[in-house]
Amino acid sequence: MNRSQQLFAEALKVMPGGVNSPVRAFKSVGGTPLFIKKAKGSYIYDEDDRQFIDFVGSWGPMILGHNHPEVVEAIKNQADIGLSYGAPTNLEIQLVKKISQFIPSMEMIRMVNSGTEATMSAIRLARGYTERNGILKFEGCYHGHSDALLVKSGSGSLTLGQPTSKGLPAESIMHTHVAEFNNIELLEETFNKIGDDLACVIIEPIAGNMNCILPKVDFLQKLRFLCDKHKVVLIFDEVMTGFRVGKNSAQGLYNVIPDLTTLGKIIGGGLPVGAFGGKTEIMQHLAPSGSVYQAGTLSGNPLAMAAGLSTLKLLETKDFYSNLSAKTKKFTQGVQQLATENNISLTTSAIGGMFGIFFTDLKEVSSFKQVLSCDNQLYAKYFNLMLQQGVYCAPSAYEAGFVSNAHSEKIIDNSLEAVQRVFQKIKN
Repeated sequence: MNRSQQLFAEALKVMPGGVNSPVRAFKSVGGTPLFIKKAKGSYIYDEDDRQFIDFVGSWGPMILGHNHPEVVEAIKNQADIGLSYGAPTNLEIQLVKKISQFIPSMEMIRMVNSGTEATMSAIRLARGYTERNGILKFEGCYHGHSDALLVKSGSGSLTLGQPTSKGLPAESIMHTHVAEFNNIELLEETFNKIGDDLACVIIEPIAGNMNCILPKVDFLQKLRFLCDKHKVVLIFDEVMTGFRVGKNSAQGLYNVIPDLTTLGKIIGGGLPVGAFGGKTEIMQHLAPSGSVYQAGTLSGNPLAMAAGLSTLKLLETKDFYSNLSAKTKKFTQGVQQLATENNISLTTSAIGGMFGIFFTDLKEVSSFKQVLSCDNQLYAKYFNLMLQQGVYCAPSAYEAGFVSNAHSEKIIDNSLEAVQRVFQKIKN
């Protein structure tokens, strides 16, 4: 047994499934999950000191690469003077201002500790503001594990073959409605039926939890129009896409502006964090200014604030996003070309620093149903063969992949050489 196998056997005795987040368990791809000891740049190292090119990036936060020296220095400097105060800090103000500078629609912001907390709180705020109960979400979009949102969700619940979850009282989801991502006709029908009863619509503007699904721009535009027409709060869940697809995030990329936005991942520079924010008119309904309650002992934790602020400042580097996008497209276009050369049915998606790989005959994958039709067994084979080649991909066909600034041209080339060797084995 290697070290990861030994540790997994030990973990199974003390943690459910041996992990602290389901997708890490390798259930859909088989084998033993890697136990990681350290990381640097675009590489992770397991407990046996094996090196892997990393296309997971802690599921998105590590846009600068692992262990960026300036981010680490910011954390160390803050650690020297305090880990947590449970009181306001100047760092909170600085980070909030920086976020608002990048995403102007976030006029006021509340810091929290996770993406789940951010989306849960944003929905409560929308309900308090509108005095309505209804929620509309979309198939395959994952917004954390709060009760009302675990209905036809993506991410780990798809990986385990459970698009919903046990333990949800019927009352907790009775106001949650589901529509199809990118389906304008069904969207209009849904609003015609229940639009006036909805408090909010929550959506990943670029879906990243049923793999990477790009939106049809007219779909997002129609959604914004219908929310305005029916006085419904539009929430963009940009926990994953925030600062990952562009400096102004997905809403800036598509010029469709939500009322509220939720963030996480990158804004903590690798430390636990979340945030939600939007129009001042709505945010002022939040306690202590208003009567919608939300609180958190570690909200605005100074270590996370320092790491996030350092990260966002580095994202302002000239040509950062154009270079990141070019690397991502070079990788996905290379994968696509190699698949064609080896007669493997495959299509890809790419935007900013995130991408998707789908084993399918379809030229484009744009919906939850199409994602479910892809060959997930072939993806599992691809994943394990890539692991043998020293490349760590998402251990689920339902998760997006991520490229960081630390992925050099040479590393992308080396990764494509690994893909070629893997496709040769798959073909044979």
